Amino acid sequence: MTNDLRGLRTWAEALPKVELHLHLEGAIPLPALWQLMQKYGGDPSVASEADLRGRLTYTDFPDFIAAWIWKNGFIRSYDDFSFIAEAVARDLARQNIRYAEVFFSPTRFVDQGLQPQGLARAIRKGLDRVPESEVRLIADLVRDHGPEQAAETLVEIQGVLDQGIVGIGIGGSEHLYPPEPFAPVYAAARKLGLRTSAHAGEAAGPGSVRGAVEALQVDRIGHGIAARDDADVLALLAERQTPIELCPLSNVATGSLARIEDHPVRQFWDAGLMLTVNTDDPGMFHNSMADEFVVLHEVFGFSRDQIKTFVLNGINASWQAADSKAAMAQAFRDDPAWR
Repeated sequence: MTNDLRGLRTWAEALPKVELHLHLEGAIPLPALWQLMQKYGGDPSVASEADLRGRLTYTDFPDFIAAWIWKNGFIRSYDDFSFIAEAVARDLARQNIRYAEVFFSPTRFVDQGLQPQGLARAIRKGLDRVPESEVRLIADLVRDHGPEQAAETLVEIQGVLDQGIVGIGIGGSEHLYPPEPFAPVYAAARKLGLRTSAHAGEAAGPGSVRGAVEALQVDRIGHGIAARDDADVLALLAERQTPIELCPLSNVATGSLARIEDHPVRQFWDAGLMLTVNTDDPGMFHNSMADEFVVLHEVFGFSRDQIKTFVLNGINASWQAADSKAAMAQAFRDDPAWR
């Protein structure tokens, strides 16, 4: 590692940061996941944390999903969710991520007897143990379950909006479940005062991005990389200034892109899009926000000042109140690491 790169990494690690696209169940730090595994008897094929790290590597997106399901098998109780929420929050604080909006999946664990409202309360209990990082929640309604189930989940979470739930999203199998059928659910969420995001253009084409913007009227787009293939969709995003939750290293880890050099972040920047940078599933991909910033500089040539623009975009695109955004932006600019 050159002195310049070492200096950049040190600066990136110290920089105050925000994160807007982070999945709770995909952000569990390796030691915490290992501890959970031992609680439930472990896995004979995974004898150490080093083996666990090796288990969490993927050949393609289906392989990643298989690993995700395997990992979820060790999350079995409300106490487990409090435990992982605290572990994730401590990792955010360690990275100097001052504010995060984190996806959780209210219905993925119903088969284990964990109900959406209890899940939200358990997660909040763990998050509140770490006041150094402010974390708000986004309910992933999971498109694979269909719009009817999404509507039912929205009704369920109405009773726990006081647990810091600020928005909804739809993750899951984007190529099988387009956004348009979820439009009534998104309209209902807006009536509740919730903000909205959608995974779009990660595993499907630019039409998925257009559908999220026009049919769902989202406040933000998760990933959005397929917009690079349609000049009209790019122009739509630029005109509306719909914030994009970019996750560059994730897109390579899941096989959405063959190489990091193929990521359209520079194309999007030059087209005038509103861009934020995030890690997505750092417990699964072994990446950090500092890693993402180093890639922005080393691969795509973004300067430190431009990287700070990505950070400020994250504040502006967050779902905080306007006065909180202004105060946070000023606090970041006043931080010694910002200079």
